[in-house]
Amino acid sequence: MNRHAVAVAFALVLCGAQAGNAADALPDQPEESLPIVANPNWALQITPYMWAAGLNGNISPFRRAPTIHVEKPFSEVLADLNFGGFANVWGRYDRFVFSGDVMYVDTTDSHGTGPLPAMQIPGLGPIPPGANVDATVDTKQFMATLQGGYRVIDRPGFTLDALGGVRFWHISNDVTVTASVPGLGRQSASHEESFGWADPIVGLRAFLPLTEKLSFQAQADIGGFGAGSKLTWSAMATINYIVNGHLSASVGYKVLDVDYDHGGHVYDTQLSGPVIGITYRF
Repeated sequence: MNRHAVAVAFALVLCGAQAGNAADALPDQPEESLPIVANPNWALQITPYMWAAGLNGNISPFRRAPTIHVEKPFSEVLADLNFGGFANVWGRYDRFVFSGDVMYVDTTDSHGTGPLPAMQIPGLGPIPPGANVDATVDTKQFMATLQGGYRVIDRPGFTLDALGGVRFWHISNDVTVTASVPGLGRQSASHEESFGWADPIVGLRAFLPLTEKLSFQAQADIGGFGAGSKLTWSAMATINYIVNGHLSASVGYKVLDVDYDHGGHVYDTQLSGPVIGITYRF
């Protein structure tokens, strides 16, 4: 795939941009920050969230396609967003904790360029030099992180959880390419390809109350280790505000990095940007 014809399109593969750890997406609001507790041994909450992330990295979404460098601020990612949905679920029983985070993003981008050097496009075959190429790319990304762990420090003024789990990725690209070749006319073709992997991860999450209404939370994880990606890591910090006994709001900043290179697919990217969410505790 020509570097310029699809650079913008494939930059949105991660669009979550939006979205994130997504693992981890928006931080789980710890139960200590909420004054109403029906059962001190149980806690369960859900957090719909938004992640205004920019994208920077290198992507080769198709086998045998060249690696494309992408660098897009959130405003450019948002312009091509069809749909984005993000939610985090967190729970605790006694000192045992668990969390699940889901992100789904659908983007479409159109781009044209030319004249270009000779190249080859999946489904279209060899393209002679001097051709103009128009490409429309629909990218769907699903990512989910499941973690379980244990509260190793449980004090009124500080808690620390040790976590471990798996982060799943699945990316699908559907490309329609039209090449205008001098003297030969126009050629069109569509090509669809998907790939995915799973990364083991380990991490920590810390919570610190600041006032009766405000609290600070930070969490980080690292994984991959060659099992799926070469390496993946994420870090996030938020300030949380209690609205009432069941509702709280959070704002902060998050970074998610992954380096995947397998079977002709390259996905070496970093997402970073502010996060905001609303937590409801049952």
